[in-house]
Amino acid sequence: MVGTVSEIRQSDEQLASEAARERSDGPAFTELVSRFRDRVWRICYRIMGHPDDAADATQDVLVRMFLRRAHFEGRSLYSTWVHGVAVRTCLSLRRARGRRRRRVAVLPEIDLDTAGSSTSSSAHEPGEGLDLEHMLDSLSDEDRALLVMKYSEEHSYQELSEMFGLSESACKMRVSRAVGRLRERYSG
Repeated sequence: MVGTVSEIRQSDEQLASEAARERSDGPAFTELVSRFRDRVWRICYRIMGHPDDAADATQDVLVRMFLRRAHFEGRSLYSTWVHGVAVRTCLSLRRARGRRRRRVAVLPEIDLDTAGSSTSSSAHEPGEGLDLEHMLDSLSDEDRALLVMKYSEEHSYQELSEMFGLSESACKMRVSRAVGRLRERYSG
């Protein structure tokens, strides 16, 4: 007698293989969604920076997981594959959001009498609290995603290389440079 998905605790990779054979969102895929929904939302939130954007991105990731379920080849952990889908989806949405904002942005009014007398708003003043979200926003979208996946989600450089399509040494260099830029901007 063969047990159902809920009766036997299968690995993510076993469920992914079973989900690829299912014709629709059967029990294996449903179980994968159950296991990964919260993690995907957390990653999306950290990369997107806003709960509504994270919810939209999470929905996109889950749809892509379904549509591309037969594309998981088992060369990495299923979680690495899903996190890669989440990262690529969020980066794509952030780029689209950035293009949209640039098209509709209106230049702020500038008071010419005080324009030269204030300090740069991007500089960190001593005694001023550091806002991690603000700090991450000062990085490129991909560097932000790299730091989130490395330090918040604790992925190895090998896993990062699979997610981002970069060599391990390139990932190490990009992470190191991004951390260096943050230290340069916000140290003191």
